[in-house]
Amino acid sequence: MATAAAPRRAPARDRRFFVIMTFAMTLVIVAGFSVNLAMGRSSFALPMPFHVHGIVFMGWLGLAIAQVVTIATGNTALHIRLGKLAYLWIPLMVAAGTMMIVVSARTTGGPFFFAMNEFLVSNFAGLLTFGGLALWALRVRRHTGWHRRLMLVAMSVLTGPGLGRLLPMPLFMPYAWSATILLTFIVPVIGMIADRRSEGRVHPAWWWGMGINVGAFAASMLLAYSPLGYALTEWVVSGSPGAARPMEAHIPPGFKF
Repeated sequence: MATAAAPRRAPARDRRFFVIMTFAMTLVIVAGFSVNLAMGRSSFALPMPFHVHGIVFMGWLGLAIAQVVTIATGNTALHIRLGKLAYLWIPLMVAAGTMMIVVSARTTGGPFFFAMNEFLVSNFAGLLTFGGLALWALRVRRHTGWHRRLMLVAMSVLTGPGLGRLLPMPLFMPYAWSATILLTFIVPVIGMIADRRSEGRVHPAWWWGMGINVGAFAASMLLAYSPLGYALTEWVVSGSPGAARPMEAHIPPGFKF
């Protein structure tokens, strides 16, 4: 995305790649929530925070698609105007995501196939990683190679919830959370391979973006399983229905695969 200055126009092949990847990630996210709805595991009869979260995150997907399409079709002026929204939307995403993590943890303790401390601590770390990488991408918007690659890494972080709703997560227990996060690395890795094939080298933005992403995930898991991580999780869910579930991933009574 861009804001005040027009990015240098990238080669058509490069633009096409980022359009395809953005649409693919959006499809995964939307499909995950749609399948959940179709299977009756979710509904529109949910408290207001769920709807606010959905509107904010779907709004980001629409903005992301608009940005890759406008730059791919040469509509740089519209790309810049729309990109200004990102400076407001990214903090809104972090705020809405944080709200949803806390609400989910306090309501149910999070999905049963994730350990509650992983869901709370590592999920929040991923949200901050998205926000940090996306804002960095905006700051280097004049450098197209860095801008679009950092934004793609940031966007890949958001595919986790979609993947978690499409895959049979209970079968991955007790490593369901780690498996989901590792799967979100696929798109940036594809980008690295595409760079190697077309340019003969991997753009440094991939290494920086994924280095931060992987590092944040590893650090969040260490924190989640530390005494501080357990204490923070217990404090967040204290006095709520979420506190009634086990801390670790578990199969609820009566659940059938």
